[in-house]
Parts: sequence; structure tokens; C-alpha cells
Amino acid sequence: MLEISDLEVRYDTEHGEVHAVNGLSVDLAENETLGLVGESGCGKTTTAKSLIRLLESNCTIAGGSVELDGRDLTDLSLKELKREVRWSEISMIPQNAMNGFDPVYTVGEQIVEVVQAHESDTSKGEARERARELFEKLGIDGDRIDDYPHQFSGGMAQRAMVALALALDPKVILADEPTTALDVVIQDRLLDVIQDLQDEMDVAMLLITHDMSVVSERCDNIAVMYGGRIVEYADAETIIKSPRHPYTLGLRNSFPDITEDSQDLISIPGAPPTLVDPDEMCQFAPRCPFAEEECWEVAPEPVEYGDGHRVECHRADEVEYLRSEAEKHETWTELESTETDDELTETEVKND
Repeated sequence: MLEISDLEVRYDTEHGEVHAVNGLSVDLAENETLGLVGESGCGKTTTAKSLIRLLESNCTIAGGSVELDGRDLTDLSLKELKREVRWSEISMIPQNAMNGFDPVYTVGEQIVEVVQAHESDTSKGEARERARELFEKLGIDGDRIDDYPHQFSGGMAQRAMVALALALDPKVILADEPTTALDVVIQDRLLDVIQDLQDEMDVAMLLITHDMSVVSERCDNIAVMYGGRIVEYADAETIIKSPRHPYTLGLRNSFPDITEDSQDLISIPGAPPTLVDPDEMCQFAPRCPFAEEECWEVAPEPVEYGDGHRVECHRADEVEYLRSEAEKHETWTELESTETDDELTETEVKND
């Protein structure tokens, strides 16, 4: 239903051109939940916003296509996109629901406005009734549509934003960290409600998060993003149990397994790349304990490993070695020590 091919998104900054999304390709089927997972700064939110062009003034789509039911959205003018696609075909749940609502209007007024802007033949009363029904499906008293955003708790505000996102029965929901700042119990309840409505309304969802536990439980397929690219893609079970990319292995190490009595969580040393005029190389190489000379010189091409399992790594064939070594704390700490030694050497040279 939604096909993203070779998407390129750029930011113009005073430091240079930031390649926020680099040749991203992924598909989303009807009623599928696709998890887009990775650290902050890897391009997840930019990817979502670019699909409906909710981009900053210094950001442009430099290449690729975004096809919804065979229609390339990148060919539409911004006016056409606003009238024909946003909310009615593709809607978005932003990271912070409180920032997503206008504080001077009631939540119901804002839902009514969205409905009437796209459905001119829908009366205000009909739009209000739709808002009430959505609230009640989401476990909120229908009368609360006349409340202002500040009168809602964090969990209620997130549910209200879900109601807004579903108001026009879209085909796709872009859920950008929809459970941010919620405790785990409320997170689980909210995700249950979203999934029930998704099944009822036959809606596909792109779930953006850094939480591997959420995507492992809620998603059909998972795309692991790093440096503006999808470095690994497969069904959820394969990504969680049988990953091949070192970055995915590192992410998995960072989350606890409740089946283990005790475990030492292992973090990935370093930080994501800035992507300002990036070199042609594997962007994970500076943080990868398995990087070889080739990784620093040539960007890996995607390779299929059966059943749609796609990986971008020069050493993905050495999967057993990668998995066994990635489980060792010293594999990552030795890399961190090397980085520290390099920094000290650079400092000594500058001082000399």
C-alpha cells in the first residue's frame, strides 16, 4: 500500500548539508505495523515527516518516491498534499501530544475543525458526534471533548491525539514515539487500544521508537535505522532472535530480558554520526567492534538472507561469530578504550 523507494532528505545548515535520510526503501502493507527503531538522531522522525512533508524550511526531499496506492506523493504540490493526503489518507501522532494541540481551543473544536476542513458536507454536530465516539472507544468520557488540552493527563492527551489521528479514517498512521513520558502500564494500555482500533478500522501503522521491547511485542516487521539508512529489516521475531547487523545486536544488548535472573546490560560506545556531508563508508564503522578496512572505505550494499531479511553489513555472513562476540561485555568496552586512547593521542599531538 505504501512504498518508499530510495528516499533522500537533506537539511541545509551553516555547517554543511546534513544527509538525514539516505536512500531509504521500505514498504508498508494494509493493517501492518512496521516498527522503525534506532537511537535519537538516526533519521526516524525526519523519515515520517517527509512522507507528508511536515518539514522545516531548511529541509528538502532530494530524491526518491513515496507511493500510496500507486500515487507518488512527491509529485503533489504542498496544497494538494494538505487537502488530499494529510489526515484523510496519512495522519500522524507526534511525540508530545501536549505540543500537538492548540492550547486555546478545546480538543473537540480541533477535531471538528480537521473533519470539516476535509469533509465540507459534514456538519459541526456530526463531527462532534464522531469525536465523542472516538473518545469513548479510546476509554475517555465523550463529554471531555469540551475540555482544553491542559485539563488532560499525559495518557489522556495521547489518547485524544490518537482520536484526532483516526478522525478521518486514514489508511496509514505515523506514530512517532506515541508512548513517550508514559509509565509502562499506561503505555501498554494505550498500545492495546491503538491496536484494537487499527484492526477494527484496517489501518496500517509506522511505529517510530527507540524501545526494542515495544516493537518486539507490537510490530509485524521491524526496520532498524542508523545513519539515515535501514541497516536491517525483517519480521519482528527474526530481528529480536536472529539479527545479523552489529548495530542491531548492540541495541538488543541494551534492553533487559525478563527471562534472565540477572544480566549486565551492554551499551554501544560513542554517538550517532552528524551526517554532515558524510563519507562513502559504513556509518556505523566508528562504533562497530567488528569494523574492518573495507567498512571504512565502502558503504555496504543490502543483501537478502531469505524471507525478506535484508542487511547492510560487509560481515553479515559471519553471523555466528558476530552474535557470540556481541554478547561479551569486553567486545564493546575494548572499542570504547580504543576510542579514549585515540582521543588522548590527538590531545597530546595538539599540545605538542
